[in-house]
Amino acid sequence: MLIAMPAMADQRFALSVIYLCAHTDDGAMGIVVNRPLASPSFADLLQQLHVDPVPPARSIRLCQGGPVDHARGFVLHTADWTGDGSLRVDDQMALTASLDILKAIAAGGGPKQGMLALGYAGWGPGQLDQEIVQNTWLSAPADPALLFDDDHDTKWRRALARLRIDPLLLSTTAGRA
Repeated sequence: MLIAMPAMADQRFALSVIYLCAHTDDGAMGIVVNRPLASPSFADLLQQLHVDPVPPARSIRLCQGGPVDHARGFVLHTADWTGDGSLRVDDQMALTASLDILKAIAAGGGPKQGMLALGYAGWGPGQLDQEIVQNTWLSAPADPALLFDDDHDTKWRRALARLRIDPLLLSTTAGRA
């Protein structure tokens, strides 16, 4: 997980918690997990995509996954379900961008937990590494309970608390010890 530092200058990421899905020499990609979307609803989205049944037997929440490609959807979910288009991020988490997962969830199946993100956060080669060196992000182990809960207003502060950090005591200056 990436946790935005309190002094984050980019308002698109201020107080963000991001689940990092990929980080290679070619760049990085993640999903912002604490920016819920009020609309469209999951049922409305299924109707737009012609996915039955509507209303769905089961629903997941929608979030603004980041500033890149808002028309593209990604389901961040537990790895107990995978399909043809799934990217297994680690032992616990996967990312799927196909309609198969939406059909499975709508029918009452699919992964135990998940969220549908419209858009994503992306970084070019070396960009995220440089931002971490510049004291823009903190990193923490991912916690599915935190990622998937509905208490978005406190998610950033709770992510910091997992690191035993009080945001009021953080310095905006990076240093080397």
